[in-house]
Amino acid sequence: MAVFRESVPRDLPGKMMELNWTLVLLLVLLGAAGVGMLYSVGGGSWEPWAINHAIRFALGFAGMLVIAMFPPRFWMGVAYPVYVGALILLVLVEIGGVTINGAQRWVDLGPIRIQPAEIMKLSLVLALARFYHDLPDDKVTTISGLLPPLLIIGLPAALIVSQPDLGTTLLLAATGVMVIFMAGLSWWFILIVGGAGLVGVVGIGLYGLENILADYQMDRVHAFLNPDFDPLGINYHPNQAVITLGSGGMTGKGFLEGTQSKLGYLPEMQTDYIFTALGEEFGFVGGIAVLAVNALIMAQGVIIAISCKSPFLRLMTIGIITTYASYVFINIGMVSRLLPVVGVPLPLISYGGTVVLAVMAGFGLILGAHIHRNAEPPRGAGLFG
Repeated sequence: MAVFRESVPRDLPGKMMELNWTLVLLLVLLGAAGVGMLYSVGGGSWEPWAINHAIRFALGFAGMLVIAMFPPRFWMGVAYPVYVGALILLVLVEIGGVTINGAQRWVDLGPIRIQPAEIMKLSLVLALARFYHDLPDDKVTTISGLLPPLLIIGLPAALIVSQPDLGTTLLLAATGVMVIFMAGLSWWFILIVGGAGLVGVVGIGLYGLENILADYQMDRVHAFLNPDFDPLGINYHPNQAVITLGSGGMTGKGFLEGTQSKLGYLPEMQTDYIFTALGEEFGFVGGIAVLAVNALIMAQGVIIAISCKSPFLRLMTIGIITTYASYVFINIGMVSRLLPVVGVPLPLISYGGTVVLAVMAGFGLILGAHIHRNAEPPRGAGLFG
């Protein structure tokens, strides 16, 4: 059974008092910004996006607070079953998933449609954190300490890349590698793997990306490297995104005054390209403000991770905040043409159901880590431990 120090609250009022209210406020600010921008790109209407986003954020917020109340031994106990469940959902996507815009990434479960890859991002972190919590420190760089985590990462990555969803696959891999690194991987092993990776990159360059990537992925690479490549096709969205982002200037055109979205120059602005609408209406100042809020959220996550005594909570928090940071970095890089186009939304601002709920669930786990930061569950402790 988990060992709690006197400073670990056990009752509900005590846990509510221990919530990191700074992090909660920052998340509310982002959620409100998302509702406001979706109201704007919807033509000053709550339908069809703003009201749904507000409802999902409210549900996610309530779920976040509930999740934060559970002790770490509960999440340790369900870590592997949740991972297996998410893996089964990914298999169901392969068997009979719903295809939208040429990508088979969703599965219908009665009245709801979910994207299992988003659930897997959290499940992967929980499974890796549980594994390394139970693993003796001197086993981290052994075969028994490396092969299981690589399998935990590799199985869902193989299923997701076949959907196809290269962006989520890379995000999943980055999160997994960060957790492995923070678990105490020795520097000599990192140097060896890094050297092997560099050799692999050189080999890919010599062999040719066109022999590895799908045609549409190669088109995205060409579009990224050459803005004039197929300007009315594959490069239309990236070029229009930069135009929209830059048209806001320093302070923007004003709320509800954006023209690019109103005139339809950038379709689907409510999803991956929502940051461009924000830049058009609130300019450089508004964009920097959103980035600053995200930076503060990430900083809070790192501070919470450092404060945790339990390896499970520490690695779980680092993994979740790495996933969140990857979301932000990839999305902002994509819409500003610093990265090739991939289907990664801006968390809590872009429109999307599963993403919002999954992100809020992740922050529920982080808030729970803060509440129980002084808890030290022994190795092998779990739901019934």
